[in-house]
Amino acid sequence: MRKTTEETFADEIQHPLPAKVRSLVPSLGAQQQRVARALLADPVACSRMSVSDLADHAHTSDTTVVRTARLLGYAGYRELRRALVELAAVITNTQAVPTVGAVALNDPLDRVVAKLAAEERQILADTASQLDIDALDAAVTAISRARRIDVYGIGSSGSVADDLAAKLMRIGRVAHAHSDAHRAMTSAVHLGEEDVAIGISHSGTTLDVVDPLRTAADNGATTVTLTSRPRSPAAHYADVVLATAAAAQGSDLRSVSMSSRTSQLLVVDCLVTGVAQRTYHSGAQRGLAASFRAVLPRHQANAPTDR
Repeated sequence: MRKTTEETFADEIQHPLPAKVRSLVPSLGAQQQRVARALLADPVACSRMSVSDLADHAHTSDTTVVRTARLLGYAGYRELRRALVELAAVITNTQAVPTVGAVALNDPLDRVVAKLAAEERQILADTASQLDIDALDAAVTAISRARRIDVYGIGSSGSVADDLAAKLMRIGRVAHAHSDAHRAMTSAVHLGEEDVAIGISHSGTTLDVVDPLRTAADNGATTVTLTSRPRSPAAHYADVVLATAAAAQGSDLRSVSMSSRTSQLLVVDCLVTGVAQRTYHSGAQRGLAASFRAVLPRHQANAPTDR
């Protein structure tokens, strides 16, 4: 059976435009969202439209279409349409698996598993396609040289912050995660030019992440932000911004911020792997070996005997 354009587009990972549109949707105004959702619904049809045609199709103005194109990183609609034509050619030849949509209240568990797996595959693909490798390299370099690393995160981002700090410690870095606002601020005031502060926030507006990040920046520390909103306050106070993806919209059962954890963990693994590569002979190899020896006895409990 031939896939619909919408189904194919939703899982297309060979072109950067899908990830750009999905990541931008939550931060757009109502008029611009209509343009973005028109692109999501049928990029092949949109690739054949003039700016006025797309404006009529999305029930908005030519100006809004052009503004949306610029927010997506294009100089104007002509450049966006060129990207749409390229994407349409990819869609025509792709064999991508169709999306299965958001989880519904009456979905059986096998359907829940299929939908979440499809969503997380797409989030990972979007993150990989839009991740700035130069920014990633800058973050890896800063962490590799840092005297001390602070990581700030709240809620689901807090568990990601814990994961990042724990993995950095295993390769010999001095890293601490802070999910308490007072402790984060107390730690941030003691950072300096030899240190790195990393803020993790899907929205980029969480005060308990933004405030210590700003304090660390004021004290001269190198600051890094993992966020789905590159124009957010957390990004404003970052020397390095690592963009993460999330679902374009949430549901009653799963918020957008919950879905962002998948992409955050991918970026965390990229950071830690990069730092391990960069410091392998100067400490990472020794740190990995020491941490392995330290925890190994904790994984060798005897099995209980039958009574």
